[in-house]
Amino acid sequence: MYIFALQKIKILFMNPLVSISIPIFKCEKFIIRCLESVKNQTYKNIEIILVNDCTMGTMDNSMNLIREFIELNQDLNIKIIEHLENSGLSVVRNNGIKASTGKYIFFLDSDDEITPDCIQLLVENAKKTNAQIIIGQNRWINTFNNTTKDFGFPTIADKKYYDNNLEIFSVYSKGGFPSSSWNKLFKRDFITTNQIYFVPGLFAQDELWFFHLLLQTKTLSIIEDITYLYYLHGESVIFNRKKKNFENYLTILDYFSKSFNEQKDPILKTLIKSKIVLFKEMVLVMQWKALKDEEYLKTNISRMQKLIKLNFLDYFSPKFSLDVKKKNIFHNIPAAFATKLFIWRFNR
Repeated sequence: MYIFALQKIKILFMNPLVSISIPIFKCEKFIIRCLESVKNQTYKNIEIILVNDCTMGTMDNSMNLIREFIELNQDLNIKIIEHLENSGLSVVRNNGIKASTGKYIFFLDSDDEITPDCIQLLVENAKKTNAQIIIGQNRWINTFNNTTKDFGFPTIADKKYYDNNLEIFSVYSKGGFPSSSWNKLFKRDFITTNQIYFVPGLFAQDELWFFHLLLQTKTLSIIEDITYLYYLHGESVIFNRKKKNFENYLTILDYFSKSFNEQKDPILKTLIKSKIVLFKEMVLVMQWKALKDEEYLKTNISRMQKLIKLNFLDYFSPKFSLDVKKKNIFHNIPAAFATKLFIWRFNR
């Protein structure tokens, strides 16, 4: 008995528990496919945290399907967290973190799935590097035309391992890491010790959370393997952005500006300023693609002009790229002209 207990402890130490957090909300079309992909993992020391964001009050059948799945798979370690009222994805993510007990946490959206070796590959890298964050690669599966695309949200980094916060944030500020919370393995105590939680009420909650996380990250590793299958379908957020989404992006820019003003490290301040300029451009591009509303575009350019931007001396500094300098000029000329110029640049 004593030897068996020691062997079990050794196995658990060598194969740390991984918590997979999955949000549940109107996902009856996809949830079993998602859960089957977790069930089929080659890595077995997993707990599944299902956070039900109040689907009981709808006609959705998600929870009934989940309970049937649990009944058929009683060997799986599954926890269900029930919300009494709809609270939004930020609160769902936070409660998934709080309910998890694994050394690592992995976020998986209920309309996606993971490859059979996803957790195995990420944990193997975590053991080798002891990194706080390990990033996997993704494959888009387009259900409209039955096509696939590898590295749909690409990782563009010169190295596979980073152990310097400023270097990590520098790569991130240039768009080197996808800012999604999913398809990354995180040390759970890194998140909880630093109290880095999602801000409630945001539709683009991952953007801000990842920003706050990377301000604290000292070690990050990247694997080249595709571990996550991201489904593009009619209900995907990427195809259904409305004005409320872009109002949220302006709120995120406010948070970025607040972090810039509070930051003491001059190098980080420079990197945050670059991030703000590039994020403004990204938001304007997404907004124009989704809405094609010239007046609203002009309104948001005017609003962005009141936020953090390059000053006169920044144009003489090598710390800012030529691309950042050009975009900052385009954003801060008179709003009516900036709007016309943006549309021309977009249509070129």
